[in-house]
This record gives sequence, C-alpha cells and structure tokens, in this order.
Amino acid sequence: MKSFISLFRFSSINKPKLALYMLLSFLATFFSMLTLGMLSPFMQLIINGDNDVKMDSKAVGNLIIYIRDIRDSKGPLYALGLVCVFIIICNILSNVFRYISSYVSSPVRNEIYTNLRIKIYEKILRLPMGYFSEQKKGDIMSRTVGDVGEIQASIIAATEGLIKDPITILVAIASMIYVSPMLSLALLLLLPVTALLIGSVGKRLKKQGLDYSILLGQSLSQMEETLAGMKVIKIFGAESTMLKKFKAVNDGLFNILNSITRRKDLSSPITEVMAVTVLSVILFIGGYLVFNGSDDLKKADLFPFIGFFAMMINPAKNLANTVSNIQRGLGAVTRVADILDAPVTVQDIPGAVDLTSFNDKIEFRNVSFSYNETEVLKNISFTVAKGQTIALVGSSGAGKSTLVDLVPRFHDVTSGEILIDGKNIKTYTAASLRKQMSFVTQEPILFNDTIAANISLGYPTAPQTAIEKAATIANAHSFILKKEEGYQTVIGDRGSKLSGGERQRITIARAVLQNPSILILDDATSSLDTESERLVQDAIMNVTHHRTSLVIAHRLSTIRNADKIIVMQQGAITETGTHDELMAQKGFYKKLVDMQEIK
Repeated sequence: MKSFISLFRFSSINKPKLALYMLLSFLATFFSMLTLGMLSPFMQLIINGDNDVKMDSKAVGNLIIYIRDIRDSKGPLYALGLVCVFIIICNILSNVFRYISSYVSSPVRNEIYTNLRIKIYEKILRLPMGYFSEQKKGDIMSRTVGDVGEIQASIIAATEGLIKDPITILVAIASMIYVSPMLSLALLLLLPVTALLIGSVGKRLKKQGLDYSILLGQSLSQMEETLAGMKVIKIFGAESTMLKKFKAVNDGLFNILNSITRRKDLSSPITEVMAVTVLSVILFIGGYLVFNGSDDLKKADLFPFIGFFAMMINPAKNLANTVSNIQRGLGAVTRVADILDAPVTVQDIPGAVDLTSFNDKIEFRNVSFSYNETEVLKNISFTVAKGQTIALVGSSGAGKSTLVDLVPRFHDVTSGEILIDGKNIKTYTAASLRKQMSFVTQEPILFNDTIAANISLGYPTAPQTAIEKAATIANAHSFILKKEEGYQTVIGDRGSKLSGGERQRITIARAVLQNPSILILDDATSSLDTESERLVQDAIMNVTHHRTSLVIAHRLSTIRNADKIIVMQQGAITETGTHDELMAQKGFYKKLVDMQEIK
C-alpha cells in the first residue's frame, strides 16, 4: 500500500476535477445500467403480456406499470416505440457523460507527464555538480523520458482504472444485490478467489519494470557515449566491440520486455476464463432458485441479473490490467525518486544576503575538501587581492579544478572557509555570488543555438551592440562576421560547426558579456593549436586586464605574467610566488617549466 501511495507523490492531481470525473463516470455507468435493467422486462411486458412478467419484479419497479398502461390505452406498437426512445436516451446520456468525463480528465492526464518532467528538470538544475560525476547522462535521460512515461501510464491507470471501472463494478453489484441478495452473496464469495488468482499474475511486474528501466538507461547511456566518441570508435576499429555491448544490453531489454508483455497479456484471458466460470456457476444457482420458486429471485429478474454481471467482466479485465500497469510503474517511481529525493547539498543558508559588489579580496582560509571520503584538498590558504591574476599549476589530479569550483560553490568546503570581502561565501546567496563571476572551462561548452544566443546565455536581453563588443574583446567578432548568417549562425550540437579556437573564443565572449568582477579560467588554451592558442591567449589578456582572475594553466607560457603562481601537488600547496621567484627556488615549478622548454 505504501508503494502504491508513493505513485501519487509525483502528481499534482486537481481534486475538484477528480471529483467531477468520478461524478460523471457514475452517471455514465448509471444510465448504462438503466438501459440494461429495463430492456428485458419491458420487452417481455410489451410482447408477451402480463402473464410472463410479474408486477413485483425488482428490476423494473413502477415503470412497468406505466408502460403497461400505455400499451393498454395506445397499443403495443406505441409502447414499444416509447421503450426504444427511452433506451436511446439512456444510451445517449451514458455516452455523453462518458465523453465529458474523458474531456475533463484529459488535461489532468497530460498535466501529470508535463509537470513531472519539469519537476525533474528543475531538480537537475538545482543538484550539485558532484551528483553528475556519479551518474550517466543517458541514464538521467531515461529517467526523465522513459520512467516518467511509465509513471504517467500508471497514474492514468490508477485514476481511471481505479475510479471508472470500480464505479461500474460497484453499481453492478448494488443492482444485483437489489435484484437477488442470495445470488449476489454466492457471487461475492467467488470474487475474492478470482481476485487472488489475477493478482498473482502481476506480482512480479514491479521488479521487472525496474530492471527494464535500468537496462533502458544503460542503452541510452551507451548511445550517448557512442555519438560523443564516434571518431575514436572508428579510428580504433571498435565498431564490432561497441555493437556487441549494445546488443547485450538490448537482448536483456528484449527478454524483460517479453516477460512483462506475456505476464500482462496473461491477466486478460485469466480474468475472462474466471468470469465465464463464475457466470456459469451463477447461471446454475439462479436457475435452481427460479425452478424451485424461490422468493429471492423472479424469472423476469434472472436475465437482468446476468446482464449486470456481464457488464462487470470488461471492467474487471481492465482492473486486472490496471494493477499490472501500476506494478510496472512502481519500479519507475523508484528511479525517478532517486533524482527528486537527491539532497541539494549546496543551498542558501537562512538569512543569506546578496553579494552586490566585490571590493577587496578573496581569501582561502584552511580549506579542505573531501569527496566520498577521499581527501582532495588539504588545508589550502592563500589570498587573492582585487585586480590580481592568480595562476594555479601542477600535475593532473592535483586538485586545481576542484579548488576553483569551490569559489562559485559548485561544491561546499568540508572544513575551513572561503571569504569574499571578509565574509564567508556561504553567507551570500548562491545566485548573487555567481553573478559576480564568469567561468571559462577547458572544454568549450556551447549549445545548439545561434552564436548570439550562446554569447548572451547569462544575459538574454543583451543588446546586439553589447554582444558584438564582447565578441570583439574575445577576438571573435571578425570570424563571426565571415559566417553566412553572422551572429545568427546556428553552431550545431556542442558547437560542432566551429573550430576549437572559435568555440573557445565564443565562451570567452560569453564571460566578457557578464562583465564579471571575478573571472575563472580552467585551462582554457590546453586543447588548442598554436595559432588558436595565440588568439585565445590575446583574448584572455584582454579579459583579465584589471580584473580579478583565477587561472588554471598547463601551458605555463600563458601565465608568466601572473601576479602570483600557486603550485599544487596531491591536493596541497607546495610553492607560491611569481614566475621569477619560483624559477629561483628551483623546485617543482622550474621542473615543469624546463619540461615545456620555456625560455
């Protein structure tokens, strides 16, 4: 029951609309039952006369008397026409209410899927960067699309199949109890056995649904990795290896999907066989009561009773499918909950204030950081005065990128503190803190949009003149104008239509447009050729001039003029000074310089 309730925690079901849907479903069922309940006694009364229809028939009531009087006064044909009109009106009303109920519920059904995807996307945007280092992008996509679809189907099944079908069943049972309490008692004794048998079919669907979602995530992840690494796959002739891995995952999907489909398909025939078996038992018991002249059941009421029971068969089959769909959806709930319940470890503290300006310095005070119990940074302390350019150098894995990631609070320190203008950065709102900064990453991150839209990502209302000025500072304006559509050129997935140097200069222009007080450059030239490196380096010089900058560099020629160079090894600071001071110390920095043959 707890798992079933968890299905609805992700949906924002409109309660008034749900109540209206229940009412309309009841009215649709009522008029459908009324049509069936009246048809046989009316026809017997009109065609066969009073002898075959006793006036105390429970299924008819006073309407038989009214129709009989019309027959006697205006003839059987007129009465028959009246009965036909009555049946048509009931049927029209039943279908009108059924359509209106679907019309009311349709926006609710579609809203579930839309709102849940928005919730997941919103949560993804709020999650700390550390979350994504543990998750595969394809798996997150699978949860956002595939698992949300499963949940939507399950909630629709629950809101419809557990409302409309049970209403039909309950109204039918009530009608049967009214017609024959004894025969209804026999039926109610048989139903639990049927329900247990049907329920056992869908018992394993929750686990199978979860296994299916996991494998689908793996399949999407491999597809995403294949598209991203197509050059590497082709150059190393790894097509057959990748195909073998993909086939293995999809064979698993094939087997699980077959098992799920077979189990779901089994529920309907089992339900039908059980329904016909129960119907046969009811027919026998009903016939026995009629033949023995029981006061509980009249001959004229046996047919309506069987009709009411027959109307339960399809809803019962739908209910069995509903249970199967819900069981399968519960597996998807688990995976979506992993995202929606993931802790947002970096968030504003109560009373946090906006950082409106940066005036003095950034201070790292005994900063340490651990990730999954692994110590990445150890007791880091240094100060960056406003307007200074601080360079971070060291071997790969020394903790340089992690260190600069702490400034905009992509992660929070494990111990110690980072201060801006003498105040811990946690006392500022994260949004206002990041507004004072711009970040240029080692791998240019661009989106499949126009050049102008990529430059103005953080300032979407920027005028064209400001965009062009930023591009000029980043040495990008001239090559942009050579594009066929200039600033309105769509650059493709991840900027695939641009060269590496062009992509990086676009990201620098994006940083410039923000006019940041603090600029962070994470090895922005490491992947470029010599000519592109020169252009990008000139752009960086333009950007960092009179601006507080934290620069990570592997190519040490780019940071010779930094105000201070900090050398890191294994998460700790080992050397600090200017280029000339560090060269004089003849330590690790000089070794790095000599290796790169810097004169």
